[in-house]
Amino acid sequence: MGDIEVPVSFTDVLYLTNQSNMLPEIRRLFKQKKLSSFVFPIDKYPRVRDRLDLIGTVIVDAKDLNKSQQQKLAQIIESLEVENIGVILLTDRVELPVKSFSLAPSENSFSMAGTIQSISIDELWVRISVNLAYRKRSTGMAVKPAVPPKQVQRVFKNKLAEQLQMTGALVDNLAEQLRLAGLVQQDFLPTQLPNTDAMRWATAFLPAEWVSGDIYNIVRIDEQHIGFYVADVVGHGMPAALLTIFLKQALVMRETVENNYRIFPPAEAIKKLNVRMAVQKLSGYQFATCCYCLLNVKTLQLTFARAGHPYPILIRPHEHPEQLEIRGSLLGIFKEAEYIQRTVQLQPGDKLLLYSDGAEPFIGRFDDQTGFHFDKKFCEIIGLPIVDMMDKFNALAQNQKIEQSEVDDITAVALEIL
Repeated sequence: MGDIEVPVSFTDVLYLTNQSNMLPEIRRLFKQKKLSSFVFPIDKYPRVRDRLDLIGTVIVDAKDLNKSQQQKLAQIIESLEVENIGVILLTDRVELPVKSFSLAPSENSFSMAGTIQSISIDELWVRISVNLAYRKRSTGMAVKPAVPPKQVQRVFKNKLAEQLQMTGALVDNLAEQLRLAGLVQQDFLPTQLPNTDAMRWATAFLPAEWVSGDIYNIVRIDEQHIGFYVADVVGHGMPAALLTIFLKQALVMRETVENNYRIFPPAEAIKKLNVRMAVQKLSGYQFATCCYCLLNVKTLQLTFARAGHPYPILIRPHEHPEQLEIRGSLLGIFKEAEYIQRTVQLQPGDKLLLYSDGAEPFIGRFDDQTGFHFDKKFCEIIGLPIVDMMDKFNALAQNQKIEQSEVDDITAVALEIL
């Protein structure tokens, strides 16, 4: 193993195989296109794993893999995907799903071809060209495509253009579908807020992508009670967005029996929601957080329960904002989980803020030594009327200077007692 050489300079194609040598027709292709290549045994892959920055694309040529070898191959492909290295398989179909390649992985979730007989050399060249162009662009390298012979240059160019055109159309179609899905999701949000002479409401809904893993609702349950909540699905994208719709349908605030109804206390409402999530056995082990509040509009008593969600914030005139702390575990993990509730007496001038964890970076942070500290800019806006406060809240959210990988959905519901 010590005498196995590894690439020492940028190599266009790493040829991983469990065979004795490279297929001759592929060797001729590399020579014709002036592509640098390196043949490497699959079982020695750990030796080259630290040199993936020198690899353009990977071709895997393997036969007669047992279950253990298939699993190792799946792990290799996943590690290459993380490095944005395209993989072309010239191997028997692998019967192992790779979740990172598909929302609904199938038995051939990463297999592109059965054997070299099922893919033409022209098509293989197109795939290699696309992979190299993407790889070199993502690493900031200058792209110098190999020029094919004049007699076949037009054929290759047309095939590559066709492939790129199809890819562009698929991307455009996917973006449009996601845009429409985002609009449908927003249709599930309240269209009117229950403002009165005694109270004002304001909200913020800022998805990190086209669709959001957050959802909120504000419902007048009867003449005396308003129920409202913010829920946050752990995760992003379409699966999280679909689960928010489930959450809205599953969080029941009251039950009606014949001509009578009963309003569920927040702890009971959260518990029932947790049971519904747990028994649904959602794919992908998806969980959620939620804070649900029940307001008596006549007495101004606020009762609330939370499930793994950021604490609601009580803002009183001329006082420091206060986190309303209460225990409660994530939704969808333990079917038998119990939840507690707490009641706070609101008074004129008070504000209440519910928010998802995407807003935490500009609201405040926790210090192990001194506890939670509210951000200075957040404290500067809490004295404003609720609508103006939430306008500033939106501005703070949109002006955050954070890494793209850390961008999260931001949702908030704010109430002011006039």
